[in-house]
Amino acid sequence: MSNASILVVDDELGIRSTIHDILTDEGYRVEMAADAGEARTHYRSDSPDLVLLDIWMPDTDGISLLKEWSENDGLKCPVVIMSGHGTVETAVEATRLGAVDFIEKPLSLEQLLSTVATALTSSPGGSVAAASPVARSSMTLPLGKSALLKQTCEQARQIAARQTPVLITGEPGAGRDLFGQYIHSESDRAAGPFVLVNGASLTDSSGVDQLIGHGNNDGLLQRAAGGTLFINELQELSPGVQSFLVGVVEQGVFTPPGKTGPEACTARLMASVQRTVTENLRADLLAAMGVMQLSVPPLRDYAEDIPELLRQYVHALVSEEGLPYRRFGVPVQNRLRNYPWPGNLRELKNLVRRLLIENAAPEVSLRELEKALEPAVDGSEALIKQDILGLPMREAREEFERAYLTRQLALCGGKVGKLAERVGMERTHLYRKLRALGVDFGQS
Repeated sequence: MSNASILVVDDELGIRSTIHDILTDEGYRVEMAADAGEARTHYRSDSPDLVLLDIWMPDTDGISLLKEWSENDGLKCPVVIMSGHGTVETAVEATRLGAVDFIEKPLSLEQLLSTVATALTSSPGGSVAAASPVARSSMTLPLGKSALLKQTCEQARQIAARQTPVLITGEPGAGRDLFGQYIHSESDRAAGPFVLVNGASLTDSSGVDQLIGHGNNDGLLQRAAGGTLFINELQELSPGVQSFLVGVVEQGVFTPPGKTGPEACTARLMASVQRTVTENLRADLLAAMGVMQLSVPPLRDYAEDIPELLRQYVHALVSEEGLPYRRFGVPVQNRLRNYPWPGNLRELKNLVRRLLIENAAPEVSLRELEKALEPAVDGSEALIKQDILGLPMREAREEFERAYLTRQLALCGGKVGKLAERVGMERTHLYRKLRALGVDFGQS
């Protein structure tokens, strides 16, 4: 919509003029308003395709104006809130009232154009319908300003420019799949599909069929054509599937069912693996997939980013799951910065979700947080023991898997079939895992 009509509402002439010049150079039609009164007039008479709305204005603030518009027959176009002094509270309130995005001043040229392009594809009061690659990546990646996180993101962008297979290493819950999506979105394949599959679901009996298709059904390689196929936990693949993948990676072709000859594999292959788990992997597959590698750091190594990550997760959970907004004060943030985070980003997000659900108080207290961080006290084994960080990696992983599967099995009433669905593992493989870990599953 390069000829879309955009209403810019801001009380600062310099900002209005700058945005006007940038957007008109891109082919957009721009109207400007210096206050809420002018904004109301343009909104009624000009029927803009998008409104860029500042919060702090001399008469009526932007949040109040957004509320007014949303309550009067609903928003008739997407609205993006702008602010140089925004807080997570105002961002959350704007989202509740129907804003499709919230951006902070000073605006960069790239940020402004990306936000406008993305917002124009959304519905009024709704969510973005077809986010651009830049917008997609910014929503999925962990936010932070630490040197380590910035360095990891820069490495991911460099990998995105290549076409070779990618192996992403790191601890469980560290966000390996998020960085896989980021690499995809920053590459020239961003418009293509991103297909994610758990390695444990690709078994000897059906794994190859799932990859190449069977009957009239396309396989994962066809579904990911022109895009990316991401295999989560490569070490969980069965030996037969590992052997097949070696051929696909090295030769770049595969033969679909019913075809007389091979066809080119146009999907870029990515996979994740736990940093020290290689005993179940073929050396040639590990070498083939590891042409380009990205190591995702554990959360404890960039814990200074916890405050920004809290804001990111609170905003996401409030806007996407409708949970009530709660504040995380400085004492709580400080405690979380000094927690070891054995479950990494996944543990942090689940903790935030739990704290938003379980209490309606406007602010999370330190006492409440400490209780949420305590090990289980219901007689079951603690999911993460206090001394687990003192164990070698292999023993620590086994300890975690044993506790994890024991607790999950109890939640499934002792039914291994239900457990397989809950944890995303093929049942035969799960039986082997339970036996190896010494988990009692009876005759289920």
